[in-house]
Amino acid sequence: MDTNGPAIAGPFAFPTATFGHPPDMSNVYYPDYLQLDTILGAQAPESDKAKVEAHDELLFIIIHQTYELWFKQVLHEVGSVVDIFKDGHVDDNSGELNIAVHRLHRVTVILQTLVKQLDILETMTPLDFLDFRDLLRPASGFQSMQFKVIEATLGLRMEQRHGKQYYTSQLRPEHKAMIEALEGKPTLLDLVNAWLERMPFLDPRYWPGEASFWDRLKATYESSLAPEEKGNMKAWAERFEEEVPGRRLSPAAARNAVFIMLYRDEPIFQQAFRFLDVLLDIDEQLATWRSRHLSMVRRMIGVRMGTGGSTGSGYLKGALDSHFIFNEIAELSSFLIDRHRLPKLPDGVRTAMAFHS
Repeated sequence: MDTNGPAIAGPFAFPTATFGHPPDMSNVYYPDYLQLDTILGAQAPESDKAKVEAHDELLFIIIHQTYELWFKQVLHEVGSVVDIFKDGHVDDNSGELNIAVHRLHRVTVILQTLVKQLDILETMTPLDFLDFRDLLRPASGFQSMQFKVIEATLGLRMEQRHGKQYYTSQLRPEHKAMIEALEGKPTLLDLVNAWLERMPFLDPRYWPGEASFWDRLKATYESSLAPEEKGNMKAWAERFEEEVPGRRLSPAAARNAVFIMLYRDEPIFQQAFRFLDVLLDIDEQLATWRSRHLSMVRRMIGVRMGTGGSTGSGYLKGALDSHFIFNEIAELSSFLIDRHRLPKLPDGVRTAMAFHS
């Protein structure tokens, strides 16, 4: 018989040792590695200080601490993707776009987890919350610095925010300055716009001796519209041909994004399409989280003000409606056409788009 036995797998694994000899504890130790004394000792309910019975405050604290830990991981992933794009050259040969897609997909899974955590929080009833709610003032989730940084890094600018005059009013001066400083830095959306603008395949040099692809696509799109949809051509011009104040995607970037969407089955575009798609997944999950949060707040406090002084559910409804970051990419679906109508790509374009060993 093997007296040592098999090693135990999983997070609570211990070093295998021969009977009679204690394991060597001089290396990394699980509680120390995770700093469990710090983490598990980081809950200080206000109700304990006030000597008020509020059983559910511990749950409230742990849920929100967990959110902040996940926000830290989201910033770690998004920040790494920003670094890939900010040098002005996404190296497909090194797999950088694959890495970006993988890490942003992880962000979407984390956001899905954040939504599911609300199921746990909603085991707390409105009366349970009232046991300690007034002790929290003026603290509020509205003061989450990390969530504000996530939104700003992805591309939500101050002028787009619902209630922007209130947005930084509840922050300490140093935190307010940090958030406002992000307005001067390129966002992921800015970098994606620049990346799309660099795509070369609509350049006239690839379309010698014939009408440009874009003119052909425009005519094909217009012919596909129902009579009541003819007004879409004004939107087409505003999206792809004119510089419209306030738009985050330039006409060139929008044209290239549509080209990627239409010809996504071409091998060279498969990862580019997945990248655009995962941006929309992030927006969708953020909207789902806001919607669930709004429903929970209505259930918990009705129409009362938030502890931080916001209008509560009213503010959340406004944010849900207006805080989409990649909506200009999503709206490009309005301008797609059936596969069987797609203009055939010239041989020169197909050759340029092919992989070469």
